[in-house]
Amino acid sequence: MNKIVANDKLGIFCRHTHIEMQGAKTGPLAGLNFAVKDIYDVAGAKTGFGNPDWLRTHEVAKRTAPAVQVLLDAGATLIGKTHTEEMAWSLTGENAHYGTPVNVAAPGRIPGGSSSGSAAAVAAALVDFSIGSDTGGSVRLPASYCGILGMRPTHGRISLEGVCPLAPSLDTCGWFARDAAVFERVGRVLLDDTGKAGAPGRLLIAQDAFAYADATVAAALRPALDRVEALIGAAQSVVVGDEPLERWMDHFRFPQGAEAWACHREWVERENPRFGPAVGPRIAWAATVTPEQAAHARARREEITLRMEAVLKGGAVLALPSAPGIALPRNSPADVVDGLRARALPMLCIAGLARLPQVSLPLAVVEGCPVGLSLIAARGNDTMLLDLAKKLS
Repeated sequence: MNKIVANDKLGIFCRHTHIEMQGAKTGPLAGLNFAVKDIYDVAGAKTGFGNPDWLRTHEVAKRTAPAVQVLLDAGATLIGKTHTEEMAWSLTGENAHYGTPVNVAAPGRIPGGSSSGSAAAVAAALVDFSIGSDTGGSVRLPASYCGILGMRPTHGRISLEGVCPLAPSLDTCGWFARDAAVFERVGRVLLDDTGKAGAPGRLLIAQDAFAYADATVAAALRPALDRVEALIGAAQSVVVGDEPLERWMDHFRFPQGAEAWACHREWVERENPRFGPAVGPRIAWAATVTPEQAAHARARREEITLRMEAVLKGGAVLALPSAPGIALPRNSPADVVDGLRARALPMLCIAGLARLPQVSLPLAVVEGCPVGLSLIAARGNDTMLLDLAKKLS
């Protein structure tokens, strides 16, 4: 076990699924080290998925997930796996079985989930970059809370073979970094894209998404918006939703629940696994989602996708908060966490529903804690967002 993992006092790395691999001697990522969320298969180790019963009932991986292998082939060295909220289904990062990684950017507060360990590792400068996953915000929210760069790519751009699923039609491979140049280099490798980034068109401000944010967050992000305007041009306020965004959240969560249950029903019913108090009720709820509910939501999803294509045509960039507020204190009461979800998911579901790329930029601070500004672009415009991130950081 390497010194970084062995000396981890922040509860970031998984010792029970530890694996490390040397990267290629040359390549665009040579000399960089990274960590991966413990939902990615790495040959020679088990994948824990944040749950001891999953770990107990699954075999050692025989093949490394392509998203990890491409990074190794590009020269990056894997130093270990990071903790995740169980089943990758949480926004807090507080795992009932393995604990909560420390968020050094906001001491005493949650790192955000479910890619909690991956975000915390980058924030603590233990790795140059890390790999997480984002279904409903599990890269974008931790990036905001930990004061780092985070990317959810266009759905389907990066392989999820060898990755534990939550909801396949919504799941994406995402990544974190502190340095914008490293962030872009990693993205170029994962996206397999060395072409010239497209130029942004107009800047749009998501008025209805900003409505879910604390007033202090909206005020703190104003200078960041000014910086984006200086690059792209004067912003135009838009209403994203064709109905309140909390209704869009329902169109997101019903397919998510139906897919989660379809993926894991056989294992849950066979093993009767022990879930923590936050995730257990979600799994139970997923089992109750009806085919009619899922079908209606999926139909609305296609309408929303078409709407967002029209909003973002011509290289438009949509700006919105990455999170409604700063990170919650650790061990917040359940009703406080539920309040976070109720305000975060309406803004986070936009990119997920419409399969869009979104980048979170660490451009503001409130009460000494980081706050992220997010930029969303049309499908396939991932490298345009990476270029903007580099120019704004």
